[in-house]
Amino acid sequence: MKPHQFKDIDDYISSFPVDLRKVLKEIRMTIRRAVPRAKEVIKYNMPAFLLNNRAVYFGIFKKHIGFYPAPNDVLGFEDETKKYQSGKGSLRFPLQQPIPLELIARLAINRLMPRKDN
Repeated sequence: MKPHQFKDIDDYISSFPVDLRKVLKEIRMTIRRAVPRAKEVIKYNMPAFLLNNRAVYFGIFKKHIGFYPAPNDVLGFEDETKKYQSGKGSLRFPLQQPIPLELIARLAINRLMPRKDN
């Protein structure tokens, strides 16, 4: 059986129980406020925000929120992200702990906003 293909972020969020929807909405609004020009899309069947040919993704799993700012875009945030790192360019925020929304906002800005070195 083919997994459900989400048409947009609203569709993605609505597919989860109410308590998880609240967390997903908080992450979505955090990124929207941090980078208001970013476009919301579904990529790899997960919510994503695109701007300047760059993307950040997030998704909910059984015990965590996955956040994907890309491997080099956690540089400078190592002290804050080391307890969440699960692989190159991916962070896992445990669902039983407060989600670090302020960190997500700063990582989204770092990933999506143009930098002088690029």
